[in-house]
Amino acid sequence: VCPPSPVPAGVGAGVVEVERSVTAVLGQDVVLPCRYRAQEQEQVEQVTWLKRGPGGSSAEVAVLHRQHGQHVQEPYAGRVLRR
Repeated sequence: VCPPSPVPAGVGAGVVEVERSVTAVLGQDVVLPCRYRAQEQEQVEQVTWLKRGPGGSSAEVAVLHRQHGQHVQEPYAGRVLRR
């Protein structure tokens, strides 16, 4: 999942572009495209990737932060590549 972060009221937000469906093969690499088109003067500080589970639960996969860098949760360490 590639959700935008909550935006304070009255502040314009850009557009998140994701594929409606991605097919993956167990044990093979897969690309999960996600693009964010920011509004003018807008800067993205943090992006958080979540994996949706059964029943609507979600688990954090990775966090990319402008100042603090990248943090990948242990089950996904070595498996996440930012392009």
